[in-house]
Amino acid sequence: MKKIIYLIFICILTFSCEDVIELKVPTSEPKLVIEGSINWLKGTLGNEQQIKLTLSAPYFNNVVPPANGAQITITDADNNTFQFIEDGETGIYKNNSFIPTIGGKYNLTISYNEEIYTASETLKSVAEIEYIEQKNDGGFSGEETEIKAYFTDPADDENYYFFEFISDIPVIPTLEVYKDEFVNGNPIFGFYTEEDLATGDELIIRNYGISKRFYDFMFILLQQNSEDGGGPFETQPATVRGNCINQSNPDNFPFGYFRLSEVDEFIYVVE
Repeated sequence: MKKIIYLIFICILTFSCEDVIELKVPTSEPKLVIEGSINWLKGTLGNEQQIKLTLSAPYFNNVVPPANGAQITITDADNNTFQFIEDGETGIYKNNSFIPTIGGKYNLTISYNEEIYTASETLKSVAEIEYIEQKNDGGFSGEETEIKAYFTDPADDENYYFFEFISDIPVIPTLEVYKDEFVNGNPIFGFYTEEDLATGDELIIRNYGISKRFYDFMFILLQQNSEDGGGPFETQPATVRGNCINQSNPDNFPFGYFRLSEVDEFIYVVE
């Protein structure tokens, strides 16, 4: 009798049906997403720049739609106007005559779908990455590779930094922001850790000079996206607005940010 009951139970598990559950995710009208990052890599002219425009899409969409047909200009303090032209229908708008000036103020204007978007920001300088320290027994498990990218913070200014770590192994790039509030004028470092790094792997380390407003913007975004987040004292998820304003219809605000940074890049081979 027990064998019969057992066989019936196995059959139920084997041939049971799975119900398809359709999640109803709230939808809204697409918003303009502005990836307005002007980056001046040390040692280059900085004349070739681009701005990417996309549209927000439902959560389960696999494709991010480009925002085509926009008119984009950036104007500097000397009244130089730089026009960005779309590359085909990619949503990527390019300019090859940009003039970067440390401390210079720039104004962005975007005309899209009969609405005008504007933003203003200053091009921030950045300190050079001087050397790298590596530790092979880091992390909670003692098996992670830790990388410290050292640089010296200028003593006379209030500085903010945005670090990007890109490895040649299939992992998501790591982003971090730092400020010099307690280390003004001293050597400080950007920190990266990864368990799967191995000897010979290549790591691209970029340090961007940023404004306080962009630091605050990224700090909140990184807190919300952190795998370790969710504690009682963490920043609660919310719509994080950048510095871009819809002058035609303020309620239809865009996502994204207009940022100008000097960038230092260090390519490190893991030992």
